[in-house]
Amino acid sequence: MTFLGEHLNECRAVPFDWRNTHFVVVSGSGPNPCGHALVNAGAYYFHIDGLYKRPWYMNHLGYQRYLRVNDKKELRQRRVHLSNPEGAQRKIDELAARRWAWVLLPNNCASFVEEVLAAGGSRVTSFANCPKLAWG
Repeated sequence: MTFLGEHLNECRAVPFDWRNTHFVVVSGSGPNPCGHALVNAGAYYFHIDGLYKRPWYMNHLGYQRYLRVNDKKELRQRRVHLSNPEGAQRKIDELAARRWAWVLLPNNCASFVEEVLAAGGSRVTSFANCPKLAWG
């Protein structure tokens, strides 16, 4: 049985701390060689997973459960400075209000994370939307 967290369905439902933000890469599931991207913002993690889903979020204990239950390993974590934390919050609120259309490489977990972080003023990217290849 998989565990992805809780759905993020409403604005400001979670007190994300954008001053303490990390781009997180974990191993992929099944045939996914690229891994999976999440954001750690303070005490919470969030990500997108699924073909037409809303974002998921979890606290640190939930993240540990997510890794264990889904047989994933954290591959890397990179601290991200956001010059506009309120912009990141507005973007995650906007994205939580609708479903994300997952289209494999052009519109996936990495592009979701990048879109939120870019709204916060970051230029962090993953190579070809393959998080496992990010940052060597």
